[in-house]
Amino acid sequence: MRFAICLDNEGYEASLELRKIYRVLPPEGNDPKDYVRVVDESGEDYLYHKKGFELIDLPQRTERKLLATLR
Repeated sequence: MRFAICLDNEGYEASLELRKIYRVLPPEGNDPKDYVRVVDESGEDYLYHKKGFELIDLPQRTERKLLATLR
């Protein structure tokens, strides 16, 4: 599982919060290369340009705890 921190939410203020960690899903077959599939505040996944996010690697323990909060 991948995660990213939102660093730029311009134009998506209702869907993304600055400095918040979001879950990133694997790309689907025809997703543009410069975009990431992020589960935003709506709880649905949408494509957002990579420039608005920093992909992060988390320790497995932290990742498990984050995923547990999503259930």
